[in-house]
Amino acid sequence: MEGRIEGLAENGLGILKDGRRKIYVPFTAPGDRVRVTKLRRIKRILIAEEFELIEGSGIRIEPRCPYFGLCGGCLLQHVPYREQLSFKRSVLEKALDMDVSVIPSPKIFGHRNRVDVVISTKGVGFRRYGTWWDVVDIESCPVFGEASGRVLRSLRDFMADFNLPAYGIRENSGFLRYIVIREGKFTGELMVNLVTKEGSLPGEFPEYFPYATSIYWSVNRSESDVSYGDVERFWGAEFIRETLGDVTYLIHPNSFFQTNSYQAVNLLKTVASLAEGEMVLDLYSGVGTFGVYLAKRGFKVRGIEVNPFAVRMANLNSELNSVEAEFEVGEDRKVEDLNGYDTVIVDPPRAGLHPRLVKRLLKDKPENLIYVSCNPRTLSMNLRELRGAYRLEEAVGLDMFPHTPHVEVVVKLKG
Repeated sequence: MEGRIEGLAENGLGILKDGRRKIYVPFTAPGDRVRVTKLRRIKRILIAEEFELIEGSGIRIEPRCPYFGLCGGCLLQHVPYREQLSFKRSVLEKALDMDVSVIPSPKIFGHRNRVDVVISTKGVGFRRYGTWWDVVDIESCPVFGEASGRVLRSLRDFMADFNLPAYGIRENSGFLRYIVIREGKFTGELMVNLVTKEGSLPGEFPEYFPYATSIYWSVNRSESDVSYGDVERFWGAEFIRETLGDVTYLIHPNSFFQTNSYQAVNLLKTVASLAEGEMVLDLYSGVGTFGVYLAKRGFKVRGIEVNPFAVRMANLNSELNSVEAEFEVGEDRKVEDLNGYDTVIVDPPRAGLHPRLVKRLLKDKPENLIYVSCNPRTLSMNLRELRGAYRLEEAVGLDMFPHTPHVEVVVKLKG
């Protein structure tokens, strides 16, 4: 079948109409003319598996990354950045049924502070788009920056010198599984975390990364394809630091941190500008990213997070910055009292708020509710549930993830 791409779906794939059917074509732009020769079905969605670009649209540009169209990390590098922002704004406006501005990322290359690179029998790189078993071999990643190339060269030297077997995901064989690179964009500190199966790592490993601030060896003892594990040992600093505004955060291999440091500064400023009063409850508080920043601005903060390790990191960050913020382990569905707080912040996972937390918000009705979301669809669902007690006062989009269909949004609800 052949035709023109009519627009982009929320997942960033081009939409090709074939009669009443919609076919989703990756790596295409509105106005492209394509010929599709093979389809695959994922649930009820038809995705082009094999296709040819016959004629490019007027908006299409040359992607910077040589692996574009192979690696599944960036779906939109061929779309001008202003058009990416327009697309993300339309996604948010459809979900929220209101006008929403989107703050551009200060940088659209070299912005990511973390990349998880697969080490497999297929190569060292990222998953090939549409597969879980194949890998695109890469030399560096332009959305991370120059340090990625340096680390991967050192890794390949290490692998060659010691003839260590890469992991075969289908066979659950081999030793080396991932190398995770993290960088403090504002501090210049670099962390390298090698993730392996159980086995023996040559003692010379850290010598291949003399430029790294922190070097880790972690062991994933399961067959799950994840880029973390139990820390076996580390060399150098236990943490690297990142500075967002006037706040310094400690980063550990097993802790989550916003992946775009430059835009994270704008995210923190946005949340701080919407907070009111004196007492703040920070739910899903993670490593204290919002809570510590707000405490630095004079708010008294209590944070609740289900992950005990993240809570430990949050309290370390609070102590490091000498602020009045305390974090504790707790579950969203077990929060019992929201009274006494001037502002409640929620930053849930992609699945959205737990139904019991929604009921608690409706019952206690804290006056100011700030909802940070990376999933406009579940945000829209939660807003419908909260409509009886809250009105949507303000919404701000932030492009944390250039060249991808993902977008962050902060909304303020008033009780």
